[in-house]
Amino acid sequence: MKLLIVEDDKAFAATLVRRLTKHGFDCQEMHQADEALHACHLFRPEYLILNMKLATENGLLLIKPIRSLLPNIRIVLLTGFASIATAVEAMQMGADDYLAKPVDTQMLLKALKGKDTDGDNLMLSTDIENKPMSPERLEWEHINQVLSSNNGNVSETARQLGMHRRTLQRKLQRKPVVK
Repeated sequence: MKLLIVEDDKAFAATLVRRLTKHGFDCQEMHQADEALHACHLFRPEYLILNMKLATENGLLLIKPIRSLLPNIRIVLLTGFASIATAVEAMQMGADDYLAKPVDTQMLLKALKGKDTDGDNLMLSTDIENKPMSPERLEWEHINQVLSSNNGNVSETARQLGMHRRTLQRKLQRKPVVK
């Protein structure tokens, strides 16, 4: 069972490799979009875990080229910024499943196998419609996405978000619970 993990967070990618190797997957990890396409040509994976946000690149844009190269590959999209809109877009582009980070090993294995707990239905693993994020959590996720796109520059992020730098720092320290 060949699995390609495309994740720009190298520590998280290494964690996924360790976790999934224990469950029988032959794993390779890549950290950039161009590396991922090249690895698909050479490694020919049967499974793909794809991060939606790859540094400055959008992982969604890899789904169609990978699907055309490997039509039977099982694609699971991971994101730290889950929303109904991106879930729908990912599925329309050809992803088989969509998971919100953080994700546990059992949920990931179910998504890769394409089965629910009974073993006979495909699933959308985020349960977004049943458990919407709180406004505080959505704000925190958005702030972190903008901060990430600014390479951690708090001053530039505060300017882009139209808030004082200290206000932004306070908001970043208080991570709201997922409701």
